[in-house]
Order: sequence, then structure tokens, then C-alpha cells
Amino acid sequence: MKESESRTLAYYNTNHEKFTGDTVDIEFSDIQDTFLQYLKPGAYILDYGCGSGRDSRYFLQKGYRVDAMDGSMEMVRIAEKTAGIPVKCMLFQELEAQNEYDGIFACSSILHVPYEELPDIFARMKNAVKESGIIYVSFKYGTFEGYRNGRYFTDLNEERFQKLLDAVGGLTVLSTRITGDARPGRQDEKWLNVIMRKA
Repeated sequence: MKESESRTLAYYNTNHEKFTGDTVDIEFSDIQDTFLQYLKPGAYILDYGCGSGRDSRYFLQKGYRVDAMDGSMEMVRIAEKTAGIPVKCMLFQELEAQNEYDGIFACSSILHVPYEELPDIFARMKNAVKESGIIYVSFKYGTFEGYRNGRYFTDLNEERFQKLLDAVGGLTVLSTRITGDARPGRQDEKWLNVIMRKA
């Protein structure tokens, strides 16, 4: 395991309670519903880096089938309580599914992967969704890469994102939005939200 990965997972294993308190009940339906509008009722979703389980819980309540995974064992335990389903403890690089999901929701999760490794992660997501499958990702907006508050971050703007898509191929952008942070007092922090379809 690389240092960037081990330090980031150690952060979540240590700070799981505070992170959950900051995120589990945030009003996020605007982004969630935008993702769901591209899926059929009852579709099969992978919550890829599920954190507190907030999004898994929302999708389940809306009648969707959900698989959830996270790399932090402490976050897995919390997500299982939040969503009420088994959650896998696995790393992003361990996703091996092929044509299995209708959609993947990667909210504020793969932003912890170094930029040079993101093409592999995008390819894994593309392989894991069915033909015409939908993928949502979000990154802090910008060009910074490195440690911030004890975790590794890769920030993306439109240009850096497009280079990733060009490297991977086979993904079409359906929607790009710049939003403020949903957490109170952090609205000035900007996020890049992208929804893609497997071409």
C-alpha cells in the first residue's frame, strides 16, 4: 500500500466519528437526484467509497439496489449502520466487476487517488458498469495535488478532467457542474461534479 493511501485511510480510521458527524445528514438530494434521473427505477448502483453511508441510504430509500464499499474499516462499520446493508472493505484498485452495475456513485471518494493512478480507476469503473451505464464523480475544483488536512487529494478542473477522459476513452460526459461545498460554512469551497455515460 502506498503512503498516500495508508495515510488517508489512517485519517478516516482515526477521525471516523467527526467525519460522519460532518457529512451523514448533509442535504445532498440535488446531486443525488441528478444522478438518479439517468437511471431506471430499481437500478443497481455501486456506492464507490461510501464514507458514512449517506448516499447508499438515500438510494435504498428510493427503491434502488445498492452495493457499497469503502477502504476504511471504521467507515465500513458506520456505513453498515447508516444504510442497513453489508458494506465491503476494499480499495478502489480492487474493483474487478465486469458489466455488473447500472450506475456508480463516487462522491468525494476517488479524489484521494493520485492523478497518475486515476486512469486505471476510471477504467475499472467503466468496466464495472453495463453498456450505457452511468458514472458520477466529484473532485475539489482546482489543480492542487498533495496532502491537505492529513489526507491525499487530487483536485481537478475541466482541463485536467478532460485529459483523464482522453487517456481512458469510452466515456461520454453528460453533465458538468461546479458547486459550493454542501457543509455549513464551507460554501466557498468549489467542487467539480461530472456525470458520464459508458459509450
